[in-house]
Formats: sequence, C-alpha cells, structure tokens
Amino acid sequence: MMRKAPSLVDLCVHLAIDNVRNLGDVGETDHHLLERILCHCTLDQLMHIENSTADRDLSPVTDKLWKRFFKDSFGEDSFDTVVERMEQRKVTFKWKQLYEAKLKEREEATQKSLDRIKQRYHEEDAKKRTRQVQLCSKVPPSSKKRSFWGGETASNIYNTKSSIMKKSKLEFINSREVKNLAAMKNKVVHKNHSVMSKPKPAVTSRAASSSNNMIKPFRRRF
Repeated sequence: MMRKAPSLVDLCVHLAIDNVRNLGDVGETDHHLLERILCHCTLDQLMHIENSTADRDLSPVTDKLWKRFFKDSFGEDSFDTVVERMEQRKVTFKWKQLYEAKLKEREEATQKSLDRIKQRYHEEDAKKRTRQVQLCSKVPPSSKKRSFWGGETASNIYNTKSSIMKKSKLEFINSREVKNLAAMKNKVVHKNHSVMSKPKPAVTSRAASSSNNMIKPFRRRF
C-alpha cells in the first residue's frame, strides 16, 4: 500500500519546525498552523517570536506553553501558589506575564543576596586593612644593646615578626650552653671585681724608715 504524499501545507509546517530557531514575526500565520509549530519552541525561541510579533496577540496559542514553562522553571509549589492566589482574588493573568513577573522577582532576590555578600566582603576587607594599618603603624623600640654572645637582646627577639624566629631564638637563649656561658662570664666578672676591690696593706713609718735606710747610698770612708 502506497503512503499518501504529504501536502504542501504539511511540508511547510515541517520545514518551519526544522527551522524554528530562525522564526521571527509570525503575524500572518494561521492559528492552527502556529499551534503545530510553536509547541516545538524552546523558552527563548518562544520569547523571541512573541517579542518580534508586535501587531498580534499570540497568547491564545502560547498561553498554555508559557504555563508549562512556568511550572518547569519555578517548580510545582510556585505554580500552585500562583493558581491559588488568582482563584482567591478572582483574577486571571497571562502565563507569559506571570513568568516574567516571577523571573524579575527571582532576579531581584538574587541581586539582593549578591549585594549582601558583597557588602560583607567589603566590611571584612576593611577590617583586615584596618588591622594591617595598626600593625604597620607600631614602630618597634630600637635597642643597640647586644648580649655577651653577640646576638640580639630579648627585647629585639619579641619584636621579631616571624613567630618561628621568635621560638628558635628563645630556645637558643634558654639553651643549656648559653646559660653555662652566661654563668661563666658572670663568675669571671665577679672574680675580677673582687681582686680589684681588695684593699692594699698600709705601710708603717718604721717600715718606711727601714726602707729608706736600705736604699740610702753607702758613703765611702777614707
């Protein structure tokens, strides 16, 4: 049995469906043809066709398509909420308008969230900058005193920026070898001080005269 050859209208519809991404103004297209063609559009393609067809209201064809897009994009709960509100208020809106209003509401909510995140980021960055300025504004006290082993003093160690360097230097200062050297030096200094401060024995007058007699030159007798 031979298949019936497609009509010219069917060929045109199939061609339009294959090239639906290129469609624009469809104001002169019959209603029943649009129903066969536009159901193959994506959301962006349908939006483009409706915006391009300015002289004709396509909602009789596209309203059910926008209803499906609304449910798919925003979920079943949002869809049921909108339907319930329209029934309570006894009003109806085109689903394209409802989709655009919901999309705008979501974009505004997203933008507010981004603004809050950005504001928090700026606040944290300002706090960090403030702490950095406070740290840089403090000039560590300079000290030219050096310890007996030629290194830095304890005050300079505490002003060191690196905590690792602080720890290593403190460990070096508190090491047994350094303490032994310090004890040895203190012992030597104390001994020298004791020797220098020891009083000299007083010279008596008898000893002085005796000394003078000893050094008195011998006179030659003739």
